[in-house]
Amino acid sequence: MYVGQTSNLPKRIEEHNTGKTRSLKAKIPMCLVYYEAYISKKDATKREWNLKHRGQDREILIKQIDNSNNIMPPSSSG
Repeated sequence: MYVGQTSNLPKRIEEHNTGKTRSLKAKIPMCLVYYEAYISKKDATKREWNLKHRGQDREILIKQIDNSNNIMPPSSSG
Protein backbone atom coordinates (compact mmCIF):
# COMPACT_ATOMS: atom_id res chain seq x y z
CA MET A 1 0.00 0.00 0.00
CA TYR A 2 1.35 3.38 -1.02
CA VAL A 3 0.27 6.53 0.80
CA GLY A 4 1.08 9.98 -0.54
CA GLN A 5 -0.42 13.25 -1.60
CA THR A 6 -0.42 15.28 -4.78
CA SER A 7 -2.31 18.07 -6.47
CA ASN A 8 -2.22 16.19 -9.80
CA LEU A 9 -3.17 12.52 -9.41
CA PRO A 10 -2.91 11.43 -13.09
CA LYS A 11 0.57 12.97 -13.34
CA ARG A 12 1.68 11.31 -10.08
CA ILE A 13 0.52 7.87 -11.25
CA GLU A 14 2.34 8.35 -14.56
CA GLU A 15 5.52 9.36 -12.72
CA HIS A 16 5.33 6.22 -10.59
CA ASN A 17 4.58 3.89 -13.50
CA THR A 18 7.35 5.28 -15.71
CA GLY A 19 9.95 4.75 -12.98
CA LYS A 20 10.49 8.43 -12.16
CA THR A 21 9.95 7.71 -8.47
CA ARG A 22 13.10 5.85 -7.52
CA SER A 23 11.76 4.40 -4.26
CA LEU A 24 8.79 2.76 -6.04
CA LYS A 25 10.58 1.58 -9.19
CA ALA A 26 10.53 -2.06 -8.07
CA LYS A 27 6.75 -1.97 -7.54
CA ILE A 28 5.64 -0.85 -11.01
CA PRO A 29 3.21 -1.01 -12.55
CA MET A 30 1.04 0.44 -9.82
CA CYS A 31 -2.74 0.33 -9.98
CA LEU A 32 -4.92 2.93 -8.28
CA VAL A 33 -7.68 1.27 -6.25
CA TYR A 34 -8.57 4.07 -3.84
CA TYR A 35 -8.00 7.77 -3.28
CA GLU A 36 -9.28 10.55 -1.05
CA ALA A 37 -9.64 14.19 -2.09
CA TYR A 38 -9.25 17.18 0.21
CA ILE A 39 -9.80 20.87 -0.44
CA SER A 40 -7.27 21.85 2.22
CA LYS A 41 -3.61 20.85 1.90
CA LYS A 42 -3.45 20.95 5.71
CA ASP A 43 -6.20 18.32 5.95
CA ALA A 44 -4.54 16.16 3.29
CA THR A 45 -1.20 16.33 5.10
CA LYS A 46 -2.84 15.40 8.41
CA ARG A 47 -4.60 12.40 6.83
CA GLU A 48 -1.39 11.26 5.14
CA TRP A 49 0.48 11.49 8.46
CA ASN A 50 -2.24 9.49 10.24
CA LEU A 51 -2.15 6.73 7.61
CA LYS A 52 1.64 6.53 7.75
CA HIS A 53 2.04 6.72 11.54
CA ARG A 54 -1.14 5.39 13.11
CA GLY A 55 -1.46 1.68 12.52
CA GLN A 56 -5.13 1.60 13.49
CA ASP A 57 -6.11 4.16 10.82
CA ARG A 58 -4.12 2.26 8.20
CA GLU A 59 -5.63 -1.11 9.15
CA ILE A 60 -9.18 0.27 9.03
CA LEU A 61 -8.55 1.65 5.54
CA ILE A 62 -7.03 -1.64 4.34
CA LYS A 63 -10.10 -3.55 5.61
CA GLN A 64 -12.47 -1.09 3.90
CA ILE A 65 -10.62 -1.46 0.59
CA ASP A 66 -10.52 -5.26 0.89
CA ASN A 67 -14.25 -5.36 1.66
CA SER A 68 -15.11 -3.18 -1.34
CA ASN A 69 -12.94 -5.35 -3.61
CA ASN A 70 -14.88 -8.42 -2.48
CA ILE A 71 -18.18 -6.78 -3.40
CA MET A 72 -17.18 -5.54 -6.86
CA PRO A 73 -17.08 -8.10 -9.67
CA PRO A 74 -13.71 -8.46 -11.41
CA SER A 75 -13.39 -6.23 -14.45
CA SER A 76 -13.23 -7.90 -17.82
CA SER A 77 -10.26 -7.13 -20.02
CA GLY A 78 -12.00 -6.54 -23.23
